Amino acid sequence: MNVKVLYFASLRDAVGCSEESFALPSGVSTVGELRAFLADRGDAWQALAEGRNVRAALNQRMAGPASLVGPGDEVAFFPPVTGG
Repeated sequence: MNVKVLYFASLRDAVGCSEESFALPSGVSTVGELRAFLADRGDAWQALAEGRNVRAALNQRMAGPASLVGPGDEVAFFPPVTGG
């Protein structure tokens, strides 16, 4: 199942890209699991780690960690305050 992941503001700067598309690995089916998977990449990806103040949107609607991610979905991660 392919998804598109977007990174905004300081998260974009930390991870070094604004977006990527990939197939979700087995066992990743929620926004929270996706966030943990990304943080497990290590180093700069720790900006998404548990305990960091990060918001998420699923298909342009605010989403919590338990929100299910489906095929073709767009998941965006961003800090709680972003500038124009």
